[in-house]
Amino acid sequence: MSLFTEAHLKQLIIIAAIALAVTAPARSQALVDPNKVAPEYREAAEKRRAEQIRQRECALKADLEKVLPRDRTVYLTHCLDTIAAKQ
Repeated sequence: MSLFTEAHLKQLIIIAAIALAVTAPARSQALVDPNKVAPEYREAAEKRRAEQIRQRECALKADLEKVLPRDRTVYLTHCLDTIAAKQ
C-alpha cells in the first residue's frame, strides 16, 4: 500500500516540477515611453511615466528599509503622498 502512494507522490512531484519549469516568470510593467505613443496621448504618457518613476522610487526605498510585506502598502502610500506634497 505504501508503494502505491509513493508512486503517486513521485508522479505528482514530477508534474509540479514540469508545470513550474514551463511557466513564464512574472515581469514588472515596463516604463511608458512617451515617444512611442500617438501625439494626442503623449501628455498622458508623460504623466504616467512620471507616476511609474515615483512608484519605483518608493518601492526601492521600501526594499532598502526592509519594510515588512504587511506594512508595505501603508509605507508606499505615505511615500507617494510625501513626494506629491514636495512638488
